[in-house]
Amino acid sequence: MALAINTESFEPNGPIPERFTQVGENLSPNLYWQGEPANTQEYALIMEDPDAPNHHPFVHWVLYKIPAGVTRLPEGIPEGASPGTPPGAYHGDNTYGAKKYEGPKPPVGHGPHRYYFRLFALDTQLEVNLGLDRAALLEEMEGHVIEEAQLLGTFER
Repeated sequence: MALAINTESFEPNGPIPERFTQVGENLSPNLYWQGEPANTQEYALIMEDPDAPNHHPFVHWVLYKIPAGVTRLPEGIPEGASPGTPPGAYHGDNTYGAKKYEGPKPPVGHGPHRYYFRLFALDTQLEVNLGLDRAALLEEMEGHVIEEAQLLGTFER
């Protein structure tokens, strides 16, 4: 079975409810996955908006060093470098420069934006701790991605 990521917070390819956006409660949605590839050592997750007018992509969430065997992230992951959920994981810097989930907040009248939750299964445990942003994480993962799964949600104001 191929790696697949999903959520109970919204319909795949559908609108992200306001409570998971900066307009609402700014909670991270629950996520779950199945089909862990053989030899997975850990996971990394990036949430990004390729439709942002000034940053391509605009990065809303970076979470890495998610232990192999973890198959679910609950709603409302706490902020901070080491959120404690799941144990051992680290938040990286999003485009805001913060180590936390920042939900969608596209410009008013800009139309619908797409938000990709990209889950990476890695064949190694990354030898890094704090401070990775999207670019640095992708560089550290190079040559170690066994499989990637994506979940898409949309939001507009």
